[in-house]
Amino acid sequence: MRTLPLLLLAACSHAPTPAAPVTGTPGSPVLERGVFNQRAVDLGLPVFQDADGTVVAYRTTVPFDGGVKAATAKVEAWDGRLLAGLSEDEVVRRHLVQQELAQGRVTLIETDLRGLGAADKAMVRHLLDAADDVEALYQRQIGVHDLWSQVPADDPTSRLMFWRDQGPWCVAAATREDPRCAAIPDAPPRRSGLYPTDLQADPDFCASLRAEHPDVLKPFVAAVRTDDGLVAVPYAKRWPAASGKVAADLKAASAAAPEDEGPLRAYLSAAADAFVTNDWYAADAAWAKMSDRNSEWYLRVAPDETGADPCQEHASYQLSLARVNPDGVRLQDQLKPVKQDMEQAVAKLAGAPYTARTVGFDLPEFIDIVINAGDARSPLGGTIGESLPNWGPVAASGGRTVAMTNLGSDPDSVAATRRVLAATFCSDTMARWPSDPSYELYSTVLHEAGHNLGPSAEYAVDGKTDVEVFGGALAAMLEELKAQSIALYMTDWLAQRGVEPPERAVTTNVADLAWALGHIAGGMYDADGGTLPYAQLAAIQVGYLLDRGGLTWNPDTPAANGEDQGCLQVDPDALPGAIETLTGQVLHIKAAGDLEAAKALKARYVDDQGDDFAHFKDAVVQRFRREPRASYVYRVVLE
Repeated sequence: MRTLPLLLLAACSHAPTPAAPVTGTPGSPVLERGVFNQRAVDLGLPVFQDADGTVVAYRTTVPFDGGVKAATAKVEAWDGRLLAGLSEDEVVRRHLVQQELAQGRVTLIETDLRGLGAADKAMVRHLLDAADDVEALYQRQIGVHDLWSQVPADDPTSRLMFWRDQGPWCVAAATREDPRCAAIPDAPPRRSGLYPTDLQADPDFCASLRAEHPDVLKPFVAAVRTDDGLVAVPYAKRWPAASGKVAADLKAASAAAPEDEGPLRAYLSAAADAFVTNDWYAADAAWAKMSDRNSEWYLRVAPDETGADPCQEHASYQLSLARVNPDGVRLQDQLKPVKQDMEQAVAKLAGAPYTARTVGFDLPEFIDIVINAGDARSPLGGTIGESLPNWGPVAASGGRTVAMTNLGSDPDSVAATRRVLAATFCSDTMARWPSDPSYELYSTVLHEAGHNLGPSAEYAVDGKTDVEVFGGALAAMLEELKAQSIALYMTDWLAQRGVEPPERAVTTNVADLAWALGHIAGGMYDADGGTLPYAQLAAIQVGYLLDRGGLTWNPDTPAANGEDQGCLQVDPDALPGAIETLTGQVLHIKAAGDLEAAKALKARYVDDQGDDFAHFKDAVVQRFRREPRASYVYRVVLE
């Protein structure tokens, strides 16, 4: 999986947005767009003003009275007073909630489906119901479903935060470590719904389970305490009513789907069965028969990623619905002839004991997201590429890989990225940065292909998988580091073979560096000390390339914006060699199961960074936090 970076993070302080009237057309809002949208967030109203001045409502579980027209009037009339009559502690909490939300920039993904036939529309309506029910099921998994009722009834801003952050705890970089920042007063400690609550009071409970009860750490079960002790209960039995609702939605969608969408209909039916039987491998088999060559739709509804689990072992429910983007077929056809050669090159870098295997994975499909739900809906940023499933026969054969083409490419996001990079890159490096999102998309394709190259999740050393060798958190980070390092390496490798123009290689690497810097800016750990894998892999990559001359931090040189002092410079001649050395070292760690080498790499660049790297990282954090990060919301137009 490859996510959008923790790129655009707002400064810590936030006050109610002041009035800034502008001249508008009849019936349009009278506030400047950015002011209107931030005020709507401050008021907890799920409405958004588009670039043309139109105000629309987006999908949330946050109710609001009177519809879009009344919400628009409320936003425009607000005088900034919201916290009168509250206790001092409650005023502090609500201000922190506003600061938390201000670190996101509401970014609308709107999909106009009015031109579809009746069958497609009926199917989509059932899938939107499924999205809502997957959200409720996911909230049970992560242990927040029963906390909704504790949000104060007179606090719509906290309701919006609870919805956005998938729970009451703050997650944005500037506020997540403040215990007062929460959507409910006196928020309890974060506790997963996958384990008994009392068990989680022990900070080492994951290690204890791995040693004493490994059966409860399988991906599709929950750990439940019974009279017979701790037992593994299949998801479908742990939450039967909530699972049954999703199953009914999917059965209805399958029945409604167009007749010519045979593979999609079959997957909908198989997924519905899996929500009752817990047989996710059978659902995966049906899913793998879908592709951008036989369907106009992409759908994934299943438990997949493990990041929401404190032990990084259990899969979380998600739903992603998207339209197939036909541009992906061109890139697939371009890379397909060389993918076995890519595996040979990766195996050579990895060295013994790994040997090249016959790879059967499909190259990424391009999709335009319609809606994300559950674990697929991130509070800030979003997933821009993923290879699934993560377990079972379909995973072993390569699975399916997709790249999300409509995330991060909107004009607001591109402009914000340009500002923050100009404050960080030296002028010659900034000149190489491509505002064209196709470069990052190309790298995302290579990242997802990288998951299927070299020692993958099914690879074992002396009979032990990567999780057994490295532990869940370190294994997850190393796998993402492997995929992203392969992506860096393959840009030059493919250019040398004429698959892409040579000048595209360094440009793509600069886009990757922008991605990495954004993740570094978000910090290495979450508020509970949990690993942030993309931030850690980014720190390893950037630090390693700085040590080996592919990158240079020039503290006395002005950045490209002419305002900030100190800038990051790429050496296009030294960069490919440094990337090759890095990729080889990471691959060999995975191939040999070298736990000590993995710990040393993490210690050097994540935890003990040295003064020079620490000063560089501090500059990145300070400059990147000037801009709020995209917070994606969704609207589907059917009529």
